[in-house]
Amino acid sequence: MKRIIVSVTNDLSTDQRVDKVCNTLHNNGFNVLLIGRKLKKSTVLNRKYNTKRINLIFNKGFLFYAEYNFRLFFILLFTKKDILLSNDLDTLLSNFLVSKIQNKKVVYDSHELFPEIPELVKKPFVKKIWSTLESFILPKLKNSYTVCNSIAVYYDKKYDSKFQVIMNLPIKKNVIVSNFPFDKKGKKIILYQGAINLGRGLEMMINTMQFLDNCILVIVGDGDIYEELILKVKEKKLNDRIFFLGKLPPDELHKITPLANLGISVEEDLGLNYRFALPNKIFDYIQAEVPILVSDLPEMKRVVENFKVGEIIKSREPKKLANQINNILLKNFSTEINYAKAELIWEKQEEKLLSIFNNLM
Repeated sequence: MKRIIVSVTNDLSTDQRVDKVCNTLHNNGFNVLLIGRKLKKSTVLNRKYNTKRINLIFNKGFLFYAEYNFRLFFILLFTKKDILLSNDLDTLLSNFLVSKIQNKKVVYDSHELFPEIPELVKKPFVKKIWSTLESFILPKLKNSYTVCNSIAVYYDKKYDSKFQVIMNLPIKKNVIVSNFPFDKKGKKIILYQGAINLGRGLEMMINTMQFLDNCILVIVGDGDIYEELILKVKEKKLNDRIFFLGKLPPDELHKITPLANLGISVEEDLGLNYRFALPNKIFDYIQAEVPILVSDLPEMKRVVENFKVGEIIKSREPKKLANQINNILLKNFSTEINYAKAELIWEKQEEKLLSIFNNLM
């Protein structure tokens, strides 16, 4: 039985992509150990595979990344393994070094274009560090995959690499419905689920809600601008139209999503990372049989054009966007969504994922 150590920098509890990868590997005969970090709010894990959380002194900024990779390096070095799976650039250095020292196979899963994340736009020095690290290691990797075709093509051109694509699709599941912790008063529900960070289009949606008397916007998740958005809603006196539910465990979130009438993924074009984004929430909406409204960005746009499960934003001006949303809410996408729901599932990615691990170079 081959032993795989999988590493991430999050606390493991809400990373659905990594959990799916680990379960697929575990179910197909691999011995999996997933390593992340422990936070004060970390919940108890109940997984089929082994997990380990690292307690850190620092939890943000340069010192966090330095401390985490330092500790991860020694854990990887002194733990039995056959394969190392690094998730994103912030775990890659320690994995790469151990793979070279001990002659172990390393696999790289790039969830995004890390040096292009919006948080680094105004931090050119930090961005340069990550870009340098990426350009040093990626051309040396032989087993890499990513979440969408646009990122794969970008890396292949830049580093003459051979990235494969493993889409971040949800597991096939039946729709189970719970209730919102508020009275929706017969109004239509617009749902956003995911990170509450810069460039997610949430400020635009708050402004748009001023023109949607018949709708409630529900925001599920947490992030850097969470408190700022709550304040913005209060200032605009939209507390009766916009509700923040915070971060929810996946099981709870899956019961909330089907309650929506429209799921949104309205990221801004803030550099390549968002331009090539293909958020897993899009597929979660589809699995919950909820039509979608997405940004006019290539990967999101491709899903809507190929499967006809919603619409692409025509204008980001609040009044025009409100009119488009009202029109979408009058349409029926059920036939198209049911077809897409059967096609866009994790089970159809597993064979390709296993072929990577069974045929490592």
